[in-house]
Amino acid sequence: MFLIFDTETTGLPRNFDAPFSDLDNWPRCVQIAWQLHDSYGKLLHHRSLIIRPDGFTIPFKAVEVHGITTERALQEGLPLSQVLSEFSDVVGKADFICGHNIGFDVNIMGAEFIRGNAPDLLQGKEVVDTKSDATTNFCAIPGGKGGKFKWPTLTELHQKLFSDGFDEAHNAAFDVAATSRCFFELIKRKIISLPAIDASRTDYEAPDLTDLLVQERALREQKKSSAQDGSAGAELPPMEITQDVVFTHLHNHTQFSVLQSTTDVSDLVKKAAAYKSPAIAISDHGNMYGAFMFWKAVDNHNKKIKQNAKPGESLQLMKCIIGCELYLATERLKRERQDHVHAQVFLAKNKTGYHNLCKLSSIGFTEGFYYVPRIDKEVLLQHKEGLIVTTGSLQGEVPDLILNVGEARAEEAFRWWLDHFGEDFYVELNRHRLPEEEHV
Repeated sequence: MFLIFDTETTGLPRNFDAPFSDLDNWPRCVQIAWQLHDSYGKLLHHRSLIIRPDGFTIPFKAVEVHGITTERALQEGLPLSQVLSEFSDVVGKADFICGHNIGFDVNIMGAEFIRGNAPDLLQGKEVVDTKSDATTNFCAIPGGKGGKFKWPTLTELHQKLFSDGFDEAHNAAFDVAATSRCFFELIKRKIISLPAIDASRTDYEAPDLTDLLVQERALREQKKSSAQDGSAGAELPPMEITQDVVFTHLHNHTQFSVLQSTTDVSDLVKKAAAYKSPAIAISDHGNMYGAFMFWKAVDNHNKKIKQNAKPGESLQLMKCIIGCELYLATERLKRERQDHVHAQVFLAKNKTGYHNLCKLSSIGFTEGFYYVPRIDKEVLLQHKEGLIVTTGSLQGEVPDLILNVGEARAEEAFRWWLDHFGEDFYVELNRHRLPEEEHV
């Protein structure tokens, strides 16, 4: 018997090579679907289940992929113990475990079996992956490493085999149906060979997913309608821009953020002066190479103001704020693999802060450099005095966790920053962008 299954999750692991016993690394399963077939392709059983979240939320980026929100999962989902029980029953009947990139799904469920204190019957089963060297050569899609063909996605494999796509990709039930169809077609064409199957007698039987398809399309239309009438969620009110507004830009990158920005330091100061900004900051990625040049440009601007000032005139001098967007890793000294780093914006609020920021930037290069100059929270706490930290861009720790991991983990991170930096921890909001012609 052949069990083809697929999962939808809260995201991706930080390290794909980590064992599934590393529960902090492997994301949570949100939905699991499977089909059980005999060696002739006859459908014996199929199921699609949503798992009720317990102790976690489904992040925004994951919802964008599979459409299952935390609210929907709480309403429609089943307890993890019940899902594992049903899945274990069908795993016990299977001789082969099949899927597209099946190793990922096996690890996802392996971690869930540990969390649910249940025996993992997947271990020891023979595995067949439709994402293999055979299907890669069959699809012959350019773009792989070293001039080789790239591995096909499920959609690409389905398109190659049947010259069409399939409904509701990234819903586990439809992905399983597409994978199963591909699997038995690959057997029939002898692209994949298994002694347990007679290719000449294989005839895939598909499940009837009409009701599920209608439900998914209705949910999609409802989401689209909600977005159009503004009921999908509260939005920030529009910001009124007046001529008298005073604005200080605290998150600027310059030509020293290589491959990230081309802004000339002097032009940045001139633009800030044109907008009558009382202060301006730079926070280049990982380095402070532009700090002196930036200070010099602001100082020259202020000297001109003083030279052209009339006796008794109130001077509007510009304040120079020096910062750096440091790359924050879990452990700066580890170099076994490319770590997932967060880009955190720091600003020096005084001379001590400037010295500490210089130290941190230097440590990133001298101790933590691996692809990028990295620090970690351990060394940060040793040199935090005089520093202001913001949540930063979408690559900052808190925004990144909200988007990719979930609000619960993001709140834990938020509290860490608040506990250690207190009033020097600020939430950065990108509410307004200048028109393109106004960019420096």
